[in-house]
Amino acid sequence: MLSTVISKFYNDYLANTPKRLKIIDAYLTFVFLTGVIQFVYCCLVGTFPFNSFLSGFISCISCFVLAVCLRLQVNPQNKMHFSKISAERGFADFIFAQVILHLVVVNFIG
Repeated sequence: MLSTVISKFYNDYLANTPKRLKIIDAYLTFVFLTGVIQFVYCCLVGTFPFNSFLSGFISCISCFVLAVCLRLQVNPQNKMHFSKISAERGFADFIFAQVILHLVVVNFIG
């Protein structure tokens, strides 16, 4: 029962999701797993350089949130909600926000 639901979901995802969204989803998976690995490492080893852990973990969370916003703007099904924002503009906003975020993160590690 559960395997049929998962296989149907996966097949529908492969058939109906544009390639651009699949790339963003792969990035979201990578950022999520990086945050999980950092958190598990922190639980197992400790938080000695706490600023480093905190900035890395907050960076993962922020990158995930920014990528979800990009995915919402690029998704063709949401075109009526983001009619004034083109996909290129959404990507440019994403890159600009990432640059600002990483400048803050690098400053916080200091």
